[in-house]
Amino acid sequence: MSTKLLTRNGGDLPTVFDDFFKPWNQWFDTGTNLLNRVSTVPGVNIIESADDFKLTFAVPGMKKDDFHINVEGNTLTVSSEKEESKEYGENRHTRREYNYTSFTRSFNLPEDVKVDHIEATYTDGILKLTLPKKEEAKRVSAKNITVK
Repeated sequence: MSTKLLTRNGGDLPTVFDDFFKPWNQWFDTGTNLLNRVSTVPGVNIIESADDFKLTFAVPGMKKDDFHINVEGNTLTVSSEKEESKEYGENRHTRREYNYTSFTRSFNLPEDVKVDHIEATYTDGILKLTLPKKEEAKRVSAKNITVK
């Protein structure tokens, strides 16, 4: 098995920026609360076996059509955008709520992944991706080195 499996592209803003902007949010709060908005990026588990890599994302409350999964070059990108609007009351708005959720996760793929055979399923709030390995990668076996 390779020592460098899948690596994450990009990153989240450091918490230093959150702390830096916090005073302005308190002074200039216009009701939109944009600077205090917390973005959530689902965690991912990556498991490598002899035959494939399995990625699992915890993304409850989504539908399978909410996901966009593509491979460009050696980069796998999983993203989602979901917008909801709820109205309470009749005729005139007594209360109207909007909810917008989005995330993007990108990963550098190892060369031994069969890109054309990647599969994705979504069940019970879990998005599962299976990235099968090429046959050559499966044949590589571990070798013990004797210390002299």
